[in-house]
Amino acid sequence: MSASELEADLSADERAGLDLIRETGGIHQSDFWKELDVSSRKGSRIAEALEDSGLIQREETVYDGHNTYYLEPAPRDLDFSLLMAGDMLSPFIGEEEVDPQADAFSQWMMNLAYEEY
Repeated sequence: MSASELEADLSADERAGLDLIRETGGIHQSDFWKELDVSSRKGSRIAEALEDSGLIQREETVYDGHNTYYLEPAPRDLDFSLLMAGDMLSPFIGEEEVDPQADAFSQWMMNLAYEEY
């Protein structure tokens, strides 16, 4: 089942939780339920449902001296198309500094500019 099919079955609270995790790129569960303005129990249920559906990853951690979980979008949920210009990967990947005058960067920008949508 694709991510979009899984998302179609989400409740409004689960959708809000998934959106929050995607927007933040990752959040501690103890902050997650506070941001959603739900009880810690309901926040845990939302996180478990999203993890069970494969839409997020949930890792045990210690935060502010308490055991909690760190919630992140599932890797398959990441949109790598934003790094592409046609069939060319961004020259920024893996580089500490990129010279905007470099041929690779110029070619990537040209591919991006002339891409058909």
